[in-house]
Amino acid sequence: MTIIDLRDLPSRMPARSRPLGLDLGEKTIGLALGTSDFTLASPLETIQRSRFREDAAKLTDLCKTHNVGALIIGLPLNMDGTEGKRARSTRQFARNLSEIASLNLPIAFWDERLSTAVVERFLIGEADMSRRRRGEVVDKMAAAYILQGALDFLRHTTPPARTSN
Repeated sequence: MTIIDLRDLPSRMPARSRPLGLDLGEKTIGLALGTSDFTLASPLETIQRSRFREDAAKLTDLCKTHNVGALIIGLPLNMDGTEGKRARSTRQFARNLSEIASLNLPIAFWDERLSTAVVERFLIGEADMSRRRRGEVVDKMAAAYILQGALDFLRHTTPPARTSN
């Protein structure tokens, strides 16, 4: 695993592989899967967090199952753009995926400020979803929101050059 600039991600991924978006919470990890052409992010699932090794094993299995070529992790910056405790914890989680879990995928970060709030607002206002149902989907929807923002950025800033591995 190498932590890289998001703009370098397409060239570091094998052809036809897909990006996996992560929304790291204290109790859950929301997951979203992107298309191999970097156009669409879809909610995948929510993992209930337990021990790091168990979480990493689940992520590794999902990466193999879905032909994942890179991870895009939401970075919870403070509103002023600085990194606080949660951002440092997120960066440490990414380092641990490589050092402890040996998940050998490039990782990029995407600013996730307000992602959960935006998704919650949508689920309440547009989808008229109950509190219980929102709790079941909000984390994977937030992961999709984060991943879609990163994919949109990539499509508008860099051509998706892919390796032939």
